[in-house]
Amino acid sequence: MKTSILTVTLAAAIAAAPASYAGHKWKHQPRDDFYDYAKVTHVEPIVRTVHISVPERECWEEEVRHPVEQVHGPDATGRMIVGGVIGGVVGHQFGHGRGRDAATLAGTLIGASIGHDMARRSTQTVVQERVSIEHRCRITDRHETEERVDGYRVTYRYKGETFETRLPYDPGDRIRVRVGVSPAEY
Repeated sequence: MKTSILTVTLAAAIAAAPASYAGHKWKHQPRDDFYDYAKVTHVEPIVRTVHISVPERECWEEEVRHPVEQVHGPDATGRMIVGGVIGGVVGHQFGHGRGRDAATLAGTLIGASIGHDMARRSTQTVVQERVSIEHRCRITDRHETEERVDGYRVTYRYKGETFETRLPYDPGDRIRVRVGVSPAEY
């Protein structure tokens, strides 16, 4: 029983809904609109000034100096050998018997050491520069001022009346208008 009452109530509500909706629409929208065309009498661009930054790549060739050390001096190995030979000869002169071999060896080592030290003292380090050309670039900003059209102020006439609006484009000689008609009194 409860199911049949619920079914009948639901069916009645569904049947009545379109009629109540249609009446509701009619009561709250008494306006009837249509479209027509109006003559454009004046179009003025709306311009704004914009400051922009444009990146530019700037390149050039640059001379770059690099220090280079050059060591000039006598041959240290040659001086050690000559010093060793001279030291060995001198050591050989002072030694007798078995001590002569030890004196020769000691003289050779001392002479080689003296020859090495003399070679180090007479060595010169010269710093020179090597020059090369390198390609260099950098990004700089060039600032410009530019005018941009933001829209158009449009003046038009319809049925002897003048109106003005703003549009994002130039409409040309005529503009489409919506004309609304509604009763003066409710």
